[in-house]
Parts: sequence; structure tokens; C-alpha cells
Amino acid sequence: MKRTIKAMEQKYLQSSLDLVQEVFGEWDSPEEGKVVRQLVEEIRAKKYYLPELELIMVDGNDEVIGYAMFSRFHIEGKYENELLLLTPVAVKTRLQRQHISKDLIEYGFEVAKKLGYKAVLVEGNPQNYRSRGFESSYKFGIEAGPNIGLPHPDCLMVKELEEGALEYISGLVDYSYYEALHSGN
Repeated sequence: MKRTIKAMEQKYLQSSLDLVQEVFGEWDSPEEGKVVRQLVEEIRAKKYYLPELELIMVDGNDEVIGYAMFSRFHIEGKYENELLLLTPVAVKTRLQRQHISKDLIEYGFEVAKKLGYKAVLVEGNPQNYRSRGFESSYKFGIEAGPNIGLPHPDCLMVKELEEGALEYISGLVDYSYYEALHSGN
């Protein structure tokens, strides 16, 4: 089956939102699907949005089957030109476990490196991200702030895109910039 990775285009804006909401709604709850959709819309509307790093995979019928968004991110007001946040990542439920998210994330790493970014932060299940080179962020002095309820400290992870980049990036992670993540949802 033909699959193509590309940066977001106007014609996929709505279908990618629908995919994200559907996948998170099935995986967690309909409410979570709506929150993650709002997050994507909010990131798109704010200064940290990088259209070239909002990635989709389409199949031979030009249907969006995978999605990954990397956006600029800051820790305590610093590092916004070096650090990216990877969220969300979504793959059509029936096509999961076919390396779609792996391919999207690896492609994103290459684009991010070319753009000069040094590291990527992600929150999620460590089993899903360790194979992509992510490590527990607290080992590098990057920790979840008091308003982030992680199931386990290992769920906040970071990956260097440039060797040694994490020697000078540290601090408390805070999502308060994004209303979708802290409005009691």
C-alpha cells in the first residue's frame, strides 16, 4: 500500500483534526478526543506552531492515516528555538502497529535537525517512545512542573537531536501556555 509523509497542507487541516479526535476518543474517551483536537487547534493558532513539522501520512487514496505534530516549546521561558514538543501522535486505530507513527516521528526528527532544533520532549508511555531514542527527562534535569500529573516520572521523556544538547537544557516543564491542557479538562 502506497503511503506518503508530508507536511500539513490546507486540504488536510480538517481531516487531520478528525483523525486525532477519533483516535484519542477511541483510546481514552470522547472527552479526551475533544481535548486533544482543541490542543491541535490551539497550537496551530499560536506562535510556537511550525507548519513544516505538522506531519501527516496519507494512503494511496489520499486519506490521512497518521499524524504527528512537533511544535516549539519553552522551559521556564528558555530554549524555544532549540526545544520541540511532540504532541499529539495519532494513527488510525485499524492501522496501528504498522510503523506509521515510527515513520512519522523519524521523519520529523530529520526535518527538525535540518531546521536547527536540538531536542524533542514528549509525554507518554515510555514503551512507545524508548525505541525512538527517548529517555526519561528527569535524568537530564528536565522535570514535570507541579501542575502536570504524570502517572510516573518516566512518562516525560526527551531525545537529543544533537549530541550534548541536553547538557544545557533543564528546568520545570509547564503546559500553562496551552488552555486545552490546563482548563480542568
